Amino acid sequence: MTGTTTTHIDPSEEQIKGLIAAAQSAVGPVVMINLLAFNNAPDGGRDSYARYAREVQPHLDRVGARIVYAGDAREIVIGGEDYAWWDTVVVVEYPSRAKFLEMALDPGYQAIAAHRTAALTTSALVATDPWQPES
Repeated sequence: MTGTTTTHIDPSEEQIKGLIAAAQSAVGPVVMINLLAFNNAPDGGRDSYARYAREVQPHLDRVGARIVYAGDAREIVIGGEDYAWWDTVVVVEYPSRAKFLEMALDPGYQAIAAHRTAALTTSALVATDPWQPES
């Protein structure tokens, strides 16, 4: 496998600082791309993530976010890898980076985030800005 070998489940301090700085200047929506690799623990990584997904919905609703897409990776069609290192892709749109941070820093959200952490062997979370069509 030529994919990631490093565990990335929670953001580093530098990544958090970067997101906070971006939230102060970026006012529009942000679309978060989640690439998730589940663990094969006896209690089940997918089961733990499913619990997280159920419990996170009220937090998403509270900040005006919505899940745009969730699905399993099947084949790499274009790219240098033989297969995806991630099992699932989840795409979530937030009204802004500030709203994402509001949710992520909420103690209620942090209490359920343990299910996400327990589910994964590694992940990537990419903040993207929607393109605006040219006139």
